Amino acid sequence: MAYIEWNDSYSVGVKEMDDQHKKLVAMVNQLHDAMKTGQASKEAPAILKGLVDYTHYHFEAEEKMLEKAVYPGFLNQQKLHKALFAQVEQYQADLGTKSLTIGVKLSEFLKEWLMTHISVEDKKYGKFMNEKGVH
Repeated sequence: MAYIEWNDSYSVGVKEMDDQHKKLVAMVNQLHDAMKTGQASKEAPAILKGLVDYTHYHFEAEEKMLEKAVYPGFLNQQKLHKALFAQVEQYQADLGTKSLTIGVKLSEFLKEWLMTHISVEDKKYGKFMNEKGVH
């Protein structure tokens, strides 16, 4: 069973963003699986780097879409993205020195943040974007 199970209740109604969210979920699951199987010290740094890179790509794509649509919550989304990125970068730095305990905290943090952010903040732009003809 996956650490995070994606279901349609997480959909924001914008296919491109839903697909990117699914990929982020899969990457968090991959990180969690590496820790469960005792491979965290070997695999976690590369998985986390990929996750950080893809998160950066996703945030950039999401922000461009919202800015172009003149989404009223754009600045708040951007602020939340920057805050998450700063926290993840700190976890990434700590992972090199504190290993498994940081990895467990990181996967818990990512699960909570990602699912809450999608379910609350990203859902806000879904209806707005749909009204603009973006599905």
